[in-house]
Amino acid sequence: MNKEILKEFLDEKVLLYNHPKFIETDPIQIPHQFKLKEDIEIAAFMTATISWGNRRMIINNAQKLVNMMGNSPYDFVMNHEEHQLERLENFIHRTFNGNDCITFIKGLQHIYRTHQGLEMAFAKNQQPQSMQESITAFKYLFFEIPHQQRTTKHVSNPMQGSAAKRINMFLRWMCRKDNAGVDFGIWTNITPASLSCPLDVHSGNVARKLGLLTRKQNDAKALTELDAALRALDANDPIKYDFALFGLGVFEGF
Repeated sequence: MNKEILKEFLDEKVLLYNHPKFIETDPIQIPHQFKLKEDIEIAAFMTATISWGNRRMIINNAQKLVNMMGNSPYDFVMNHEEHQLERLENFIHRTFNGNDCITFIKGLQHIYRTHQGLEMAFAKNQQPQSMQESITAFKYLFFEIPHQQRTTKHVSNPMQGSAAKRINMFLRWMCRKDNAGVDFGIWTNITPASLSCPLDVHSGNVARKLGLLTRKQNDAKALTELDAALRALDANDPIKYDFALFGLGVFEGF
């Protein structure tokens, strides 16, 4: 299909899935429980971190994690006593275990105390039409604290070929503000034009069927190709098409 027809088709799907009812079945429902900016972004960051595998399991484990933080993520990150971290020791989601979780809490505290919070930690290294160098730089900031090497795999490094699906999804949640009720748009220092699609199996397969992507692997090179195709459809808000690609793949079996 030509570009005009494809854009019209995808725009219709964006309107269909970028809707508050989408929240009921998506991990984004976890940060939607909060009002404080820092609570939202910490709950979102931790939820996005474990967002692979079965969606119901993701939601259940993210809720469990929020409960372990006393339903006050920011207060827990900033003011916890060392003994309070013990409650996280038995947390597990696939390969993300209790030790990883404790390191992430300490990493977040470091980001807020030393780097002006999550928003500024990501914003300070952003490039025009790309957040990939910024994501890599964030990883180095996050792991300035003592950590086990195994934990570093839970923050992607696009400069080493990763599509960084989970962090790109987190950035969509934080930066897009279209008043549709799904994404939060509470970060103002990063433009949506710089965001990348959270490329996964579903969005990748649909993108290939629609001729938006030719590369077979879901890696950084594929993300660059897909980003270019989506920016050709909407340069100001290319990542909105994540709703269309994901919805077509998960809900419609496209």
